[in-house]
Amino acid sequence: MDIASLVGMIACLALVIYGMIDAAGSMSGMSYFLSLSSALITFGGSVFATMMSVTMADFVGGLKSMALIFKPVNVNVPEMIAKIIELSNVARKEGLLSLEEAAGNLEDEFMKKGIMLIVDGTDPELVRGILETEMNSIDSRHKLRSGFWDSLGAMGPAWGMIGTLVGLICMLNNMSDPTSIGPKMGVALITTFYGSMLANWVCTPTSNKLQANNAIEMQSKEIMIEGLLSIQAGENPRVIEEKLKSFLSPKERPAQEEGGGGEA
Repeated sequence: MDIASLVGMIACLALVIYGMIDAAGSMSGMSYFLSLSSALITFGGSVFATMMSVTMADFVGGLKSMALIFKPVNVNVPEMIAKIIELSNVARKEGLLSLEEAAGNLEDEFMKKGIMLIVDGTDPELVRGILETEMNSIDSRHKLRSGFWDSLGAMGPAWGMIGTLVGLICMLNNMSDPTSIGPKMGVALITTFYGSMLANWVCTPTSNKLQANNAIEMQSKEIMIEGLLSIQAGENPRVIEEKLKSFLSPKERPAQEEGGGGEA
């Protein structure tokens, strides 16, 4: 489990609850922030307006994608580069056809597909085109999920404002009772509060995390493409290693250098 997402979500909620209790002066003051009608307008309106924007399958898939922010990205780039260097040494010693047996032991389907294209003698440009098309397709699906949360996050404050306007209209139509103005104003503002919480506590962080995870996966696939095409071109394993290490941050490179170094 990705502990950062879990801790962040719980900590945000805890801080808001503490602020609410502190501002209200007691636990009983929590009731000031509860309103069924405000919740229905804000959360219901946001969810169903977002549903209108997509297909039902994409809507359900978007909701389910929230679980992904709690799962660590299963990508170890230094280890993947080491595997590519290992494959380049095999190809250099025994030829490209020897990679077919090595491909059977790979867990990554993307890399396995690239190796099989190379073994089949596919033109390098066609190999790049096929792999990049698949990578772009994965990228588009991931962006669809993060875009869902962007849309829901934009709906939250908008529907919160709609709820606030509803509350203000009701308040202005009952100005004859001064004692009701304060409570009704409070209820009107609760919808704005709910909308802001939906956007900034749930939607925006979820979208950002999905985008960050996607960036990591896309980088790993770019490395695979460059590595596999370099193997197909018959480049020296040490040259391939140096090329792929350029994708790593400086702090990641020492770990790679310790186990790196293909045969010359």
